[in-house]
Amino acid sequence: METDMETPLLPSSASDASEPPPRHQGGTVIAIIGSGDFSRSLAIRLVASGFRVVVGSRDPNRVAAGLFPDGVKLRSHREAVSSAERVVFAAVYPEHYSTLLGMREQLVGKVLVDVSNATEMNSERSNAEKLAELFPESRVVKGFNVISAWALQAGAHDGSKQVLICSDCSVSKSSVVQLARRLGFSPVDLGGLCSSRDIEEAPLLLFPSWGAPILATFLLFLFFYGYNFLRRILLPYLDHGENNFYQLPLVAVNQTLPAVALITLALVYLPGLLAAVLQLSRGTKYKRFPGWLDFWLCRRKHLGLLSFLCAALHAVYSMCLTLRRAAGYTLLNAAYHQVKAGVENSWVEKMVWRSDLYLSCGILGFGVLSLLAVTSLPSVGNALNWREFTFVQSGLGYAALTLSVMHTLFFGWDFTFSAEAYPYYLPPVYLLALILPCVVLVGRILLALPCLAFRLAKIRRGWESARHRPPNNRKEADPPRNFGDV
Repeated sequence: METDMETPLLPSSASDASEPPPRHQGGTVIAIIGSGDFSRSLAIRLVASGFRVVVGSRDPNRVAAGLFPDGVKLRSHREAVSSAERVVFAAVYPEHYSTLLGMREQLVGKVLVDVSNATEMNSERSNAEKLAELFPESRVVKGFNVISAWALQAGAHDGSKQVLICSDCSVSKSSVVQLARRLGFSPVDLGGLCSSRDIEEAPLLLFPSWGAPILATFLLFLFFYGYNFLRRILLPYLDHGENNFYQLPLVAVNQTLPAVALITLALVYLPGLLAAVLQLSRGTKYKRFPGWLDFWLCRRKHLGLLSFLCAALHAVYSMCLTLRRAAGYTLLNAAYHQVKAGVENSWVEKMVWRSDLYLSCGILGFGVLSLLAVTSLPSVGNALNWREFTFVQSGLGYAALTLSVMHTLFFGWDFTFSAEAYPYYLPPVYLLALILPCVVLVGRILLALPCLAFRLAKIRRGWESARHRPPNNRKEADPPRNFGDV
């Protein structure tokens, strides 16, 4: 059924054009139906890659030739299609596909690339499938719709951009794959034309993998902000008329952000601990994790970046609130009272230690967290080997979590044991924020014990406990411990 040539992008032996295609300087002639912004950007990229381009327009005389690069021919739709040697881009809106039916004969056997996007989610049929029905004797290929006009004009600087491609004709799809590579992009073959609906809907998705992490972070922020509002503002106001509503824009937000950052960072490493516990309990790594755990493991990078965002905002808010100056006022007041009491040495060593350790751990923790965020960038992460990447993301990640916990502990100091820290019997925010990170750190310490670490390492290298091995693969040295072990 497929009559496509095995050497893609080579000129055909004949053309039905009313005007013979240009043959100067060599190079394959590619036609683009449509003269809009995408067509102009695509023409620029094709010409820069050594192709000759003929652009088809409903009225070529109305299109300013200066909008297209030198060497691009502006013709009518029919003339442009007839001039194409093999590949024709359909850069028109899907509602105008019917206006191209008069060019069925010129499009017979040619590769027709549909670059349109879906206008709504979950449509019954894709635009590419509709185009294939209108032109059954053409080889319809879906592709280049996820590339923006700006990306096409960016040249080699945007060469890592992926191009999603699908078609029922494998040879024609190979032609477009080679074309995408020559233009400097990275083609991704998604199979038959039945995948075209997913490709067309891809530009409509807004950060699809970020939805759950952002929602979790937002809910954490709402919880701690509401808890702060209840504990420090609303209840004091209702109890004895203390007006602390001025704290809502800055102080309450600054007290909420570190708690969210700390818990979000703990959520990055908690699923890894759960996965290790499951593998230890199962005695094998060849059983799939539950769906929710798989999903959680795939969202750790997003949670880590959101934790970094909250920590960065906390640092900025802290500078704006001049917490260091406020601490200085506390020291001065303490010194004043000591001098007034006749104490010559007004240096409050306990407060100085607390303040310096608190700030030092916070700065170090934020620095390590910044390193984690930088290595999450593909350009940086790809430059690291697997061992280096694991050391940064796991070893330094736990170091950042430990420093953040110490930062919070030094902030609380001995205030946690004071009755004043529990107004209305509500614990302080930082105490609630410490629960999950401490659980994660304790779990990591337990998994580092030799008895567990050695068994986990064996499991991850392919070892299985006796209950998971087929009977013919069990060693005689592993007899059943009781009648239930078979």
